[in-house]
Amino acid sequence: MNLFARLIYRALVWKERQRARRASPTGKAAHLETGARGETLAYWYLRQAGYTMVARNRRARAGAGELDLTGWDGPILAFVEVKTRTSAEAGPPEAAVSRAQQKRIAKAAHEYLRRLERKPVSYRFDIVSVFRDPEAGYQVRLIKDAFKG
Repeated sequence: MNLFARLIYRALVWKERQRARRASPTGKAAHLETGARGETLAYWYLRQAGYTMVARNRRARAGAGELDLTGWDGPILAFVEVKTRTSAEAGPPEAAVSRAQQKRIAKAAHEYLRRLERKPVSYRFDIVSVFRDPEAGYQVRLIKDAFKG
């Protein structure tokens, strides 16, 4: 399974390089398109790293927030926030996860855990930082246990 995830991840990186060269308009806002591409790369990066993914873009009730990716890293359930950047002007992607956003993610995660049939569960909050360097291509970095919820 890791071989399959590795092949998909490499194919996506190649595809994104090709897309970046063409820069064709799709009708979506550029930042939303960038975020969606980053989440797809992060998903396959995590699969390649051995995560068993169980949810994508899961919205909590009552506007509590959204969980970008949720997956098992062995016996630990990881709630993963994905941040994608195409410029270094605003700093590294992971710096964009503010304390307020961490609280929203934690609230959504606790709601998810309440509904989970498997209890008790060890969990953590990870960040996947995706940066597109015009010369080096996509750089994906996983930060495990990035913040406390």
